[in-house]
Amino acid sequence: MLHYLDLPLGKSSQCLLAAIIAFVACCLSPVYTVAKPNIVLIVADDAGYADFGFHGSKVIRTPHLDQFSEQSMRFEQAYVTAAVCGPSRAGILTGRYQQRFGYEENNVPGYMSDSCLPDDEMGLPLDQTTVADRLKKLGYRTALIGKWHQGNAERFHPLHRGFDEFYGFRGGARSYFAFGPKNRNPRKEDRLERGLNSFAESDQYLTDAFADETIAFLRRNQASPFFVMLSFNAVHSPMQAEKNDLAKFPELNGKRRTLAAMTLSMDRACGRVFDALAELGLEENTIVVFTNDNGGPTDSNASNNDPLSGTKANHLEGGIRVPFLMRWPGVASAGSVFKHPISTLDLLPTFVAAAGGEVESLTSIDGVDLRPYVTGETQDRPHQTLFWKKEARGAIRDGDWKLLRYPDRPAELYYLPDDISEVNDLAAVHPERVRDMFRKLFEWEVTLKRPLWQLQRKYEAAAMERMDTYRKPLTHVDEAH
Repeated sequence: MLHYLDLPLGKSSQCLLAAIIAFVACCLSPVYTVAKPNIVLIVADDAGYADFGFHGSKVIRTPHLDQFSEQSMRFEQAYVTAAVCGPSRAGILTGRYQQRFGYEENNVPGYMSDSCLPDDEMGLPLDQTTVADRLKKLGYRTALIGKWHQGNAERFHPLHRGFDEFYGFRGGARSYFAFGPKNRNPRKEDRLERGLNSFAESDQYLTDAFADETIAFLRRNQASPFFVMLSFNAVHSPMQAEKNDLAKFPELNGKRRTLAAMTLSMDRACGRVFDALAELGLEENTIVVFTNDNGGPTDSNASNNDPLSGTKANHLEGGIRVPFLMRWPGVASAGSVFKHPISTLDLLPTFVAAAGGEVESLTSIDGVDLRPYVTGETQDRPHQTLFWKKEARGAIRDGDWKLLRYPDRPAELYYLPDDISEVNDLAAVHPERVRDMFRKLFEWEVTLKRPLWQLQRKYEAAAMERMDTYRKPLTHVDEAH
């Protein structure tokens, strides 16, 4: 056989051959290296783990997200970095454990300790680089639509944190209907804002308004790479739904009925965003992720975290394990399930890598680039250990084992593959493992910054009471595992 490389070639022919070889090499490389994708990150608020059709709900209807899940990779063990909104979102935005920069507690004016920073001093520290900062430097147009909850003062504003556009509110929760004479707004951070300091209420139900703004952003920026974070406040309290949606759930009552209606509205909003991407011809070159910021607070919004124990504000699985779907054509296999633990910390490095950034330069983050894991290039776990901390409470997942530390009782140990509901405490059976994991948790803690602000201590007691109320019946196992 005659080999092309054996032929005598002129200089121009050699250049042509080199170009052909380079082109073929590019074609043989993983798909994610070829195009710079658009990125849409959708974050729900306070949703229950079981309150989605794709997680088995027969009561709460999510037809658009169910269809989206069939087009996506579903992550079976996805975790957030905190069991409450603000710190969890700080972890998403930075790719770092938020305790590293002192953001351990929610920042809610009026609920904080007297020794806390003044209200306007609480926010995502200005020396922290956000995913929007990083993507903007890589040529992306960026937007934050919805809830911010990363500081109320102007210096913490999304437009000063890497986002080109903002439509939403600075606080952590607000009315779904317009403020006015019959619906007073008690907090300035809850005003609906466009850009910086342009305040005007919307006549729409807020979830619909956020969907409209997101779609408008997609249309304006369809010709260039974009990143939009659609940060819903649904289904966080206050429990408010439109009458038409409430009427679709006559079999339900009270908060559960309102939650179902609010979830249906959010699902419909997601569907409209998905439809807009398809209409604009952007589906094939857009990464879309749907997740939630923490577990559902069953007592306040009637959410259901089954089969998990616990709720928002505690470190049982029901507080920190969340739904997570990723649609990434050519990279994440549609309809597949990723079974290893991942973290919302992984979003930043994955997005930066997809955008052509150098992941190796992200030396200060705790997340990992998920691409080699979702493509199957490596069968390793993205994380051997994951950590959580809030005041004296803490948790560590090491492989398939999880340790929970409390201020008012002995530590608990669970083997999650056999005990997703965390009902069989194995601490007495494996004291050496308890000591080892306790030590690993402490070694991580001593690398952290002291909290910059803290809630009043009574809320710690309330969190423990909530955990005990909504955990499955606990058994302390004495025989060997």
